[in-house]
Amino acid sequence: MKLPEVGYTYLLIYLPIALSAPFIGFLNHKINPAILATLGILGYGLYALGMILIINPVLFYFWQVLLGISAALFFVSARAILISSPIESYDRAFGWFYSAPFYAEAMAPAVGALFIWKFDFVGVFIFSLILQIFTATFCFSQLKKQEIKPLDKYFNFQKFQKNYQKVFEKIKRKVVLLPILISFSVLLLAGFYFAFFVLCLKDSLGWSQNLILIFISLLSFLFLPLSVFLIEQLGKWQSKKSIFQGGITAGFFSILFGALLPFLNFFTVLLVNLGRAAGALVCNSGRSGLISQRLKENPEEAGAIDTIIAPLGVALGALISGLLIGFLGYQLLFIIGGIFVIIVGSLAKKFAKI
Repeated sequence: MKLPEVGYTYLLIYLPIALSAPFIGFLNHKINPAILATLGILGYGLYALGMILIINPVLFYFWQVLLGISAALFFVSARAILISSPIESYDRAFGWFYSAPFYAEAMAPAVGALFIWKFDFVGVFIFSLILQIFTATFCFSQLKKQEIKPLDKYFNFQKFQKNYQKVFEKIKRKVVLLPILISFSVLLLAGFYFAFFVLCLKDSLGWSQNLILIFISLLSFLFLPLSVFLIEQLGKWQSKKSIFQGGITAGFFSILFGALLPFLNFFTVLLVNLGRAAGALVCNSGRSGLISQRLKENPEEAGAIDTIIAPLGVALGALISGLLIGFLGYQLLFIIGGIFVIIVGSLAKKFAKI
């Protein structure tokens, strides 16, 4: 696979999440979000089954699209449940929401390696299928207990349009839109890293596959206590402050990573990326918290919009980095990405008075 094609693949995975999110937000008015979130998890299981049965490249891309739609079902519905719940601090709640993948990533390489060793890659997907079925059952049993807005079986596309008009009136205000733009710039930067960080470690630093797996697992493990500390702080900060400070931190550490790349070793790469991950967590949690506070009367639409923003930013970032990597190279790509985030953050702070 050529380098630009890496960006296109991530676009294919994340774009269906963004495109299907509004329709799933519509369904949240008519179907219990707990059911939709559970269907999303079962979709992950179906994806695992599809990867076992895959027989040609066309089917491979089909399963990536299915994965994106399943993710949208889960994330839109889970966010709608979260936003409609009586929560003291949305920023802190979303801090837990966004830090959850790190818990799995801390153990996934070791578990995956064990299953690959014993049963080849098919064993990993079979294990994933079983795990998703168990998770879906647990998810439904827990989420159905949550109090949600009464479902409206008469909700139609005219009401759907009116709701989004009301929501966009609130979002386009400078005090909301500009902080969201900071977060979106961080998501673009995240797309750069999703697409090319591992390849950078392999090509620029000469790391082996095993060393990269150890690094990812250790990064996630060390991030756990750091995330707990940051989540506590999120409950004390205003959302706009979290977005700005998180964005500037993510941008700074990206510049540092790119600039020092030839001189970095395992432990310095670890420290720099802990800093970048911390900034991204704070920024993303602040964005979701801000959207939740401003759009609390419309949790279904708020969940859809927040779900659109996150994967769309990553997808576009992967696409842009795929187009640029050929003539920028890894170093300049990460440096320019970090500079862009800091410029957007500084301008937004000036005009939104963050």
